[in-house]
Amino acid sequence: VQLQASGGGMVQAGGSLRLSCAASGDTFSKYTRGWFRQAPGKEREFVAVIFRNAGTYYANSVKGRFTISRDNARNMVYLQMDSLKPEDTAVYYCAADQGVILSSMTMRDQYDYWGQGTLVTVSS
Repeated sequence: VQLQASGGGMVQAGGSLRLSCAASGDTFSKYTRGWFRQAPGKEREFVAVIFRNAGTYYANSVKGRFTISRDNARNMVYLQMDSLKPEDTAVYYCAADQGVILSSMTMRDQYDYWGQGTLVTVSS
């Protein structure tokens, strides 16, 4: 099972980026898919999650600005990031797990599979 994140880059505050996460090695339609991020000197934190039934949940810090979506036919998950702020600067990681409990799926230790991360830099 492998996850590959892409789409990071440098953008000015107020701009947008779309991250992608490709999955291979299993049928990922049965997986919960999450995004986490880690800023320099900080712990990896939850950003967004999308469940098998397409239900979504977001961290308060990104709610209303970020949108998570999935394409099961392509084993892809996306994170559309709008109205970016300098504090969104971080390495973004995609993750996958077969868990279905919301409280668990916001916790990084609950995920079995991780991508390598993609850097997002937002300048002021």
